[in-house]
Amino acid sequence: MYRIGFGYDVHAFAAGRELWLGGIRVAHDKGLAGHSDADVLIHALCDALLGAANLRDIGFHFPDTADEYENIDSKILLRRTMQLVREKGYEFGNADCTICAEAPKLNPHIPTMQQCLAEVMQTDADNISIKATTTEKLGFTGRKEGISAYATVLITK
Repeated sequence: MYRIGFGYDVHAFAAGRELWLGGIRVAHDKGLAGHSDADVLIHALCDALLGAANLRDIGFHFPDTADEYENIDSKILLRRTMQLVREKGYEFGNADCTICAEAPKLNPHIPTMQQCLAEVMQTDADNISIKATTTEKLGFTGRKEGISAYATVLITK
C-alpha cells in the first residue's frame, strides 16, 4: 500500500537566532523564530510524514507549549517522527521538498541538507529531493520576513 503526505510550514525571521534548515546551520544575519530551532524544512517534512501515516501533525506530537521541546534540535523531532511512522508499519519511500526564501541563497547547501536528512531518516540521500526558490519578491517571503517550506512524501506498507 502506498500513502502520500503533504506538509507545509512557515517561520518569521528573528534577530539573535541561528538559521537552521534541513538539519544544518546556514550562515545568515537572522535565524527563524520558533519554540524549537524553527527548522522550517524539517517541520514541513515531519507534517508530511505524519499526514501520510494518518498520525495527525507535528503540533499534536511535539506541542510548542511543552518545555521539553523549547529550542530542541528539529532533527530529534524528525527521528521521533520516523519512529512513529515505522511503528505503524510504514517505510519511507521518498520526499520532494521546496524551500521558499529570498535570502540566503540555499542551492550550495542542498547536498549537505540531503545527506543530513538521509542520515536522520535512515535512507539514501537520493530519496530526498530538495529545491530552493524565491517568490519573486512577492508576499512575506519576498519581503524577506521569513521562510516557508513544502514537502511531499511517499510511504509504503
